[in-house]
Amino acid sequence: MSRSTEETGTGAAALLDRALGRSAHEPEAPEAAALSKEELLTRGWAALPESYRMPEVAPALNEARAWCRHLAETHYENFHVATWFLPKALRPHFHSIYAYCRVSDDLGDEVGSKAEALALLEQWGEELDACYAGSARHPVFVALAETIRACAIPKEPFADLLIAFRQDQTVTRNATMEDVLGYCRYSANPVGRLVLYACGEADEEKFLLSDATCSALQLANFWQDVREDWARGRVYLPQKDMAFFHVSDTNIAEGIATPEFRALMHCEVNYARELFEQGLPLIGMVNRDLALDLDLFNRGGLEILHAIEQCDYDVLSARPVISKTAKAGLALRAVTAKLLPFLRLSRSGRRREPAD
Repeated sequence: MSRSTEETGTGAAALLDRALGRSAHEPEAPEAAALSKEELLTRGWAALPESYRMPEVAPALNEARAWCRHLAETHYENFHVATWFLPKALRPHFHSIYAYCRVSDDLGDEVGSKAEALALLEQWGEELDACYAGSARHPVFVALAETIRACAIPKEPFADLLIAFRQDQTVTRNATMEDVLGYCRYSANPVGRLVLYACGEADEEKFLLSDATCSALQLANFWQDVREDWARGRVYLPQKDMAFFHVSDTNIAEGIATPEFRALMHCEVNYARELFEQGLPLIGMVNRDLALDLDLFNRGGLEILHAIEQCDYDVLSARPVISKTAKAGLALRAVTAKLLPFLRLSRSGRRREPAD
């Protein structure tokens, strides 16, 4: 089973991959629908860390930036690696973008009900509007407002992410790969575009290449997390592909990687690898600091696919993971590629060999 290049569309979780910890929603309480918006917001914020709550008075910019930096450095173990070689002036912008993505994600997945999540995401969207109107008061948006001003970032990529988080509350299956990539269009690709804006590398050609990389990263995480997503009530494997390979929800629920399931995963892993290859030229088109991060993310995503292959496509018995040693090796190779550009990944997913 193969797909044409056209079927990929312009479809990761990029800067911050999808390895953010997610918890399952409890079943929707019968009384949730009867609650007012204010009651839903009160319950929703109460389920989140107290520091997330909307302050009465907007903090100063330096306080807001410190809040975002603390969130980034305490909630995402790979963030330091991802920013080691970025110019120091860019780090506050990456902190604020990360904080926006992280809190948005938690509003959708770390509260007690879908109704509460949707109410919180609606309020968060209103705060995004206030940010662009110059009247935000949450520390994330106070810091983000300066990033938006300095980097000339439009509202669309931020708003698109909220579309994906809302979709998570209502859509648990995708009919085709085009539908999965449509989800990536809102959940993953905006993050890559935000990174390009922050690094002064925003143009349409780079956006399209970034989209391919981000969608590939998103797919790699989906294939890695089939078992975990099932526990959350979600299946990202396209229903059409499952039917083609004679795989059902029952197969996933039973946790047994049948030959049919392994064949399905083999197909999906190959498709994700093709997307990575489509996006690889971006590494050679951006400044060397950003190229390091892109190289690292591509290597990490491809390593996830390799880990799935190494366990013979059985992602149901245990979640394939990249060891700390392998992660350190990926970082070292990416750093070496910064100094020796011929070692960067090629379109084949392997390092380039020096010319004779």
